[in-house]
Amino acid sequence: MTVNVLGLVVMAGFYVVILGTGIWASMRSRKEEKKWTGDGMEITLLAGRNINLLVGIFTLTATWVGGGFILGIAEATYNPTLGAVWALMPVPYVLTFFLGGFFFAKPMRENNYVTMMDPFQKKYGNFMSSALIFPALVADVLWVARTLVSLGGTMSVILDLPYIYSIIISSVVAIIYTLLGGLYSVAYTDVIQLILIFISLWVCVPFMMTNPHSLDISLTAYNETFQAPWVGTVELDEAGKWFDDFMLLALGGLAYQAFYQRILSASSYTQAQVTCFASSAFCLVLGIPSVLIGAVAASTDWNSTAYGLPTPYDRKEAGSILPIALQYLTPTYISVVGIGAVAAAVMSSMDSALLSSASLFSSNIYKNILRKQASDREMQWVIRISVVVVGLAGTALTFLDNSVLVFWIVGVDMSYTIMFPQLVCVLFFKVSNGYGAIIGYTIGLVTRILSGEPLLGLPPIIKFPGCRLDDEGKLTQFFPFRTVIMLMSLLSILLFSWLASIIFNKGLVSDKWDVFDAKRKYKPAATAENIKVSPTSEGAPASKQLLDTTSC
Repeated sequence: MTVNVLGLVVMAGFYVVILGTGIWASMRSRKEEKKWTGDGMEITLLAGRNINLLVGIFTLTATWVGGGFILGIAEATYNPTLGAVWALMPVPYVLTFFLGGFFFAKPMRENNYVTMMDPFQKKYGNFMSSALIFPALVADVLWVARTLVSLGGTMSVILDLPYIYSIIISSVVAIIYTLLGGLYSVAYTDVIQLILIFISLWVCVPFMMTNPHSLDISLTAYNETFQAPWVGTVELDEAGKWFDDFMLLALGGLAYQAFYQRILSASSYTQAQVTCFASSAFCLVLGIPSVLIGAVAASTDWNSTAYGLPTPYDRKEAGSILPIALQYLTPTYISVVGIGAVAAAVMSSMDSALLSSASLFSSNIYKNILRKQASDREMQWVIRISVVVVGLAGTALTFLDNSVLVFWIVGVDMSYTIMFPQLVCVLFFKVSNGYGAIIGYTIGLVTRILSGEPLLGLPPIIKFPGCRLDDEGKLTQFFPFRTVIMLMSLLSILLFSWLASIIFNKGLVSDKWDVFDAKRKYKPAATAENIKVSPTSEGAPASKQLLDTTSC
């Protein structure tokens, strides 16, 4: 095996730049820590709630535009059984950010929460919130795995570097700079990474579209005589599955801690809203190159290339179609540029997942349950250890499966069917309580498992209407069953919460059996409107005054 020396040099340079940026950001973080008079965790996890607007936009966009985003879109567009119409990521993400900005940003930011799980812990107590943290942590570990899989496959194709080396090197670099400076390091490296993603992908597109081995994609968009039209179609009997996938991606992202980490790091609710709306536009633009690359790959006569026959799809390498297309349809120096885009995308998502999971464990489990009197120094070590553990767990999973879409779907699936209805109820329905939450959680989890998952080889026990064999001979649900499960979970939470409150408030059952405190009235955390301040503070807490004198 001959290693691509030029590619290795370029990648080494990229990693040096990222590490350098992370080190610089960590030094900035330490300077802010010296000025900070509040909770030290807010500097590490939320950058002191004073992240610069432009940096906030870049880091939120970079978090969503990861390796799975870039490779997954190209894979779906190229796949002759799917097509671009099934490359759903960019459009649902617009809905994610708009819903997040309009509805979720305000209650989360104005209550000054530290993590997504804070409202659960405040309303339901430690037991139920701990149970809900589990699927959120699993989703983050799967997120780490899918980002590393996308980079490992790309580097092994273009650089001829062994898969295991690609995974380990990338994992170590991301863990190191996340350890160094927390959200400061993650956010500022995201700026560099997003710029590199944008430039690299758009540099590759002209070379890809003018290569001599492919037909004009406008001619093959709907032409069924040439392989399969890359635009794709949604048949009537597949509409339920398409809708289900769309809603999964649109609403599942609203139950990720990484999303709220950016919301909560903004200096105000208004800034959080602007960050969401601007990021939605960036996601759309950054999805276009992957669609074009997938379309070119679908329009290519692979027999005329060095790759030869059978095609990537026939070799079951559709998941690596983007690096394969870069390798065989562009000059060497351009393919190296392309791998830079994938590497940047992977790093920008992986560091977010690492810090997200570290935030949940350190703040909601260690600080609030295990060691309430833990010092800032102790918490810094807990965060660092959490980052390393999650990084190692995600890295280990990459050797179990090499499909980006498997980790993508399973991770978002848990967020959509289990966490999203829980978050909606705890934020917007005062009637919700621990009884409803635990029943909704159980119904969502059990029903989802019994509904099966062909990507994991899990056969369906519950067969919804339209359940049948897919093109690969796997029994698949073509009904929007995940959306139904999500709604079942949400309604169960509300119904059983209401019943529990009736039972205890009417005295039908003794209060001593009210283990989830259904009678307790929910009191939201202090907001800017109800905090008592001195006349000289001009309506802002002391910590906020300090932040206003600094700039990110």
